[in-house]
Amino acid sequence: MPGQAGHSASHSASLATVVLTDGNRALVAVIAAVALAALVVAGVLVRQVLSAGEGTARMREIAEAVQEGAKAYLARQLRTLGIFAVVVFFLLLLLPADDWNQRAGRSVFFLIGAVFSAATGYIGMWLAVRSNVRVAAAAREATPGEGEAEKDLTVVSHKAMKIAFRTGGVVGMFTVGLGLFGASCVVLVYAADAPKVLEGFGLGAALIAMFMRVGGGIFTKAADVGADLVGKVEQGIPEDDPRNAATIADNVGDNVGDCAGMAADLFESYAVTLVAALILGKTAFGDAGLAFPLLVPAIGVVTAMIGIFAVAPRRADRSGMSAINRGFFVSAVISLALVAVAAYVYLPGRYSELTGVPDAAISGKDGDPRVLALVAVAIGILLAAVIQQLTGYFTETTRRPVRDVGRTSLTGPATVVLAGISLGLESAVYTALLIGLSVYGAFLLGGTSIMLALFAVALAGTGLLTTVGVIVAMDTFGPVSDNAQGIAEMSSDVEGAGAQVLTDLDAVGNTTKAITKGIAIATAVLAAAALFGSYRDAITTGVADVGERLSGPGSPLTLSMDISQPNNLVGLIAGAAVVFLFSGLAINAVSRSAGSVVFEVRRQFREHPGIMDYTEKPEYGRVVDICTRDALRELATPGLLAVMAPIFIGFTLGVGALGAFLAGAIGAGTLMAVFLANSGGAWDNAKKLVEDGHHGGKGSDAHAATVIGDTVGDPFKDTAGPAINPLLKVMNLVALLIAPAVIKFSYGDSSSMLVRVLVAVFALLVIVVAVYVSKRRGIAVGDEDAGEVSNSTPPAVVP
Repeated sequence: MPGQAGHSASHSASLATVVLTDGNRALVAVIAAVALAALVVAGVLVRQVLSAGEGTARMREIAEAVQEGAKAYLARQLRTLGIFAVVVFFLLLLLPADDWNQRAGRSVFFLIGAVFSAATGYIGMWLAVRSNVRVAAAAREATPGEGEAEKDLTVVSHKAMKIAFRTGGVVGMFTVGLGLFGASCVVLVYAADAPKVLEGFGLGAALIAMFMRVGGGIFTKAADVGADLVGKVEQGIPEDDPRNAATIADNVGDNVGDCAGMAADLFESYAVTLVAALILGKTAFGDAGLAFPLLVPAIGVVTAMIGIFAVAPRRADRSGMSAINRGFFVSAVISLALVAVAAYVYLPGRYSELTGVPDAAISGKDGDPRVLALVAVAIGILLAAVIQQLTGYFTETTRRPVRDVGRTSLTGPATVVLAGISLGLESAVYTALLIGLSVYGAFLLGGTSIMLALFAVALAGTGLLTTVGVIVAMDTFGPVSDNAQGIAEMSSDVEGAGAQVLTDLDAVGNTTKAITKGIAIATAVLAAAALFGSYRDAITTGVADVGERLSGPGSPLTLSMDISQPNNLVGLIAGAAVVFLFSGLAINAVSRSAGSVVFEVRRQFREHPGIMDYTEKPEYGRVVDICTRDALRELATPGLLAVMAPIFIGFTLGVGALGAFLAGAIGAGTLMAVFLANSGGAWDNAKKLVEDGHHGGKGSDAHAATVIGDTVGDPFKDTAGPAINPLLKVMNLVALLIAPAVIKFSYGDSSSMLVRVLVAVFALLVIVVAVYVSKRRGIAVGDEDAGEVSNSTPPAVVP
């Protein structure tokens, strides 16, 4: 970074030359209209899904219990998060900005980003809990009634799959529609100031997504682990047997964790990538940099519509994955073709023809900006496609890695756990290298201009965003098909061929969930890398401005992130350490809550022996309430860690060490997230293999071994792993927002060691107290803890 400061100071003064021209304003307005069109398509898909039949009265009764439980949990969670959002709204007003217009806009759009993120998650849950029973009802048609002819299983399976996938399509349309509409509105209102205001929009989306990811993940996995350990291992009953008191909570958890949590997660990835692309685009492409980063995902909105409707199963398909893969690749190929057209129509052929570019090194560069834009976007699209295949290889039941994990079940649970860990560690290396090569390949496109190179990385992120609509649809498909199988099993109204249709859909859903987690990690890393570039530009400009005030023009203060400096090396290690601590806290929270569920389910079997012969009914609501209580109680610690850790490092060790902190977090977070996701996915599908009759089948020792492996993997793949994605973006955005304040109180007339010490001590105390309180809860529970539920009214349950 030395040597860059003076240049940045000179170009910071000329950033005012960047304007939103009339032509670009019209283009952004059209992009906003495209975003609204996505919401209209979502409405059409909702009507299609809800028009399907809901099956028997018993199926509807179970579905309503799941609906009420999910609604009650999310309502309580969002009330809790609302208080937190209001506090952050006022704190953002205290951070430096060019003027009060920017400060107010940043805080207002923080709330809008938070509301959009929460709305995306809530809508995903709302439709998923209504779609699941419809998928089960569609599968039920495979079993003919008395006097009816045999049904065509292919037709039945395709109908059920279409309902499940179009449910995901609704969530996908809301994700891309709200994300793009919010960013477009900011650009239309604030023009050249939009990137600064969008920092608030991105932070609101990322914070809420992280809370929904952590809270939903704790809920769903506590119920899932508790249900599996007591029901399948101890009592020897099926996964969704109605005699298990945790089954309703398990189905509720699928929706508040996988549907609501993942939808919010991918929404914030969408929003944050656009934030970084617009911040860097303003410097790299001038006037065009305020519109082109929105044009690429707008194309993605259109191609997502095509991809969702392209998922129409055919008789020749080997499985449901064939149809889903077809929709994904159709969307990706059309996106690339349309981006090529847009780049060559919209962008000029020479860098010198870009208007409003503040950096002379970019405006004087040889080459064609259209080529850079197209190749960068292509890298992002290609990355999504390759990660889809790579993740599928390590998690699909038909591939060797998962089959190898399944074989270890013959020697017990310990070898199953070891095999899954080994698979996760190995696969993390390949995925991390792939993401790293993609980032580096995009970076090389910028040549000698660092800012142009970083903008290319951001454009690669927008390229990956063109597939997000289909990716969200793929992810939501998983829990919907899982819930459909649960409702079918609990009601006992879907048997024979219909049950097999649902089993096949559930196996496809496990794979789609694993694939989307892999792609979500890639979006997180690209967004974080682009935000890292934005952070670098912010601190370089800020320190250069202070340097000129201290030493006069021509003798700027310099800054380095060289890790040979002890403070920067400490920052790097701290960034990696936060990822490990965050993951440990999330897994520990699941362990505690799952322990409570285990004791509660055991208590009910012990005190109500009639449950096993169906003469007594389980108290489903008690387990739902335990999971709700624990999930909401555990939210604070991971959230406070994500916000306070960058503040502590920045005000203690400086902005250079804070940059190193972000680098350490990105590196460790990439590997950790892939490891956790793929290990968990492999364990889950290894269990499916055994349940399908391999290595002993259901009820065998091998089955018990894979169930234990799956319970280890549950908090890996559905709580800690996915929550790392928003963690990286929250920490990057917090660093970006506090960088001007750190510089202000570190250099020049406004420098104050007292302020830095007070802020650092406060941040450290918050972290220590939060972690201490979390650890004080312990992981050991007893029978006396199992019945302890909150005073709130439990949700209605199946009578």
